[in-house]
Amino acid sequence: LERFHARQLRVSPHVLGHSKAHVGRVVAELVRAAKAQGLQPGPLTLSLRGDFVRIGSAYEQHKVRSPDCFDILVPLRLPPHLAPQPRCAAGLEPQPRCADGLGPSGAFVCGLRARNSVTRRCRPFAEGFCVELQGRSHLSSELVLRWFQGHLQRCLGAVRYRLQERCRVSLSAYPGHPPTLHILSCSDYVCCHIAMAVRLIPAIPLGDGLYLTALPPEVPHGSLAPEALWGLNASRQEQRLLAWLKEQAPAASCHLKCLQILKGLRDLRRHGLEEPFSSQWGRVLSSYVLKTALFSLLLQGPLDAWDEQFLVERLEDLVLYLRDCLRKQVLMDFFLGNTSIPEAVALPRFLKEAAPVNLLSAFDRPTLDLVAFQLINTWIQAPHIIRMYSSPRYLRPVPTL
Repeated sequence: LERFHARQLRVSPHVLGHSKAHVGRVVAELVRAAKAQGLQPGPLTLSLRGDFVRIGSAYEQHKVRSPDCFDILVPLRLPPHLAPQPRCAAGLEPQPRCADGLGPSGAFVCGLRARNSVTRRCRPFAEGFCVELQGRSHLSSELVLRWFQGHLQRCLGAVRYRLQERCRVSLSAYPGHPPTLHILSCSDYVCCHIAMAVRLIPAIPLGDGLYLTALPPEVPHGSLAPEALWGLNASRQEQRLLAWLKEQAPAASCHLKCLQILKGLRDLRRHGLEEPFSSQWGRVLSSYVLKTALFSLLLQGPLDAWDEQFLVERLEDLVLYLRDCLRKQVLMDFFLGNTSIPEAVALPRFLKEAAPVNLLSAFDRPTLDLVAFQLINTWIQAPHIIRMYSSPRYLRPVPTL
């Protein structure tokens, strides 16, 4: 397992650092151009707030294999002024609520509240970005995503011109998916001239480091109005928890290495599975599910037990804990409605009061039982699986959710 981690999973901090710096500069240029275009006179619409939020494994120290994929949240701004008078403080505020019975567990819908009685002036915005649900106008994740894709595409020309000596950039967009910015270095700024893909995720800020983002197309919506559904992104809280765990755990803690190895084994095992189970395997054991299981297990016992010397024992504990969750069909979201989070990790009131969410509720028992069986089988046969699927033909990037 140590060799597997060192040779196939561990990302060079030097290369990752250069890649993150380069991604930050390019995304900053694009966001700046998109914000400037949004400030031009025009119809009532969305705009970019002007900043961006780095999220995901590349920024949480558990990325595996190659620093070539990144996730960035791009906060959007609802129309702050709907009246022509410059002193008017009218505007729209998002009002999220749990989509009980309207979508999958953990989905939200986002109503809009107009301040200062400007409902009539909001009509052009509602017609362009909202859908009707239960007799009320709700912000549409589908329409927002479509606008965001087009807005970035229109701004790409200015970015290409400013960055042409440093790198080549392009943007790809597919219906229902956040646009992906492709960056290919033309200089020695990035080690090894890595081609990088940056997923730019439009996000509606709720305050306290919380955002609404469109649900992935792979999530079974089960709704009459899937275009009205949103997911809650609490990446800021995840980063705070990881920082707290780093302070409390031993200096040579292996908890992130355990997560990396488990992700690596999941990806290797997938090569030997046939569809449709191969896709179900990846969705059930998504990186978010694995990270949630790790968080839950870490807070159950003494953090001293996660010292590097106990790597195999802790990794086995994580596999067995996840196996039990799959058999019971229950793995609760770590932040939504969780009252056992340490007080040192301050949570927004919205998260504390939210209804608890079972991350496995969308999957049936036969699927979860089969994943549990294959998970234990993967752990038992880990050395054989690592040898079998470690050839270059199997080490191509595997999509992870």
